[in-house]
Amino acid sequence: MKLTPDFLKKMIRMVKMTKTEEIGCDECYDKLHEFAEMKLVGKSPEEAMPLVSDHLERCGSCREEYEALLEAMKGLEKTA
Repeated sequence: MKLTPDFLKKMIRMVKMTKTEEIGCDECYDKLHEFAEMKLVGKSPEEAMPLVSDHLERCGSCREEYEALLEAMKGLEKTA
């Protein structure tokens, strides 16, 4: 890995965004279904699960998983 100025800036920016309380991808993934279910019934998962919400804002991979799960669940509701 080459330590270019752009790479170092990105790493510093990521470190600055680190919070005292965070969850990782595994824990976020385990809670995605709850987050999506709350969203579908009109509740505020962002308020109820702020750590998951924060992680989804920061992690593109988990956000993609969440969005795909949410769309799949919406599709299931339409067929039920």
